[in-house]
Amino acid sequence: MVKPGQIIVYEDGRGSFNFGAVELDIDCTPVRSGKQSRIGFTFQGFDEGDEVSGKGWLKLHGDVLKGEIHFHLGDKSWFKARKMD
Repeated sequence: MVKPGQIIVYEDGRGSFNFGAVELDIDCTPVRSGKQSRIGFTFQGFDEGDEVSGKGWLKLHGDVLKGEIHFHLGDKSWFKARKMD
C-alpha cells in the first residue's frame, strides 16, 4: 500500500522514513564536518515487499529538510521535505 511521504526522527535517534511503497526504520547520528552539521542515518526496511538497507543524510535549511538516500547496491536519490502542520 502506498502512503504519503514522511520522515520522523525521535530524540533517541530512531525514526522512520516512508515514501511511495518504501517503509524504512532509520537509526540517526549527528555528523559534524567543519562548520557544517547534519544527521547521518542507516536504514533497513522494505521497498514493495523486498528487504532493503542503506544509508543517507538529512540537513535542515530553514523550514525545508533536504537529504540524500542510498540503497545498498541500488539507487541513490535526493529529496526535500517540509514540516506538516
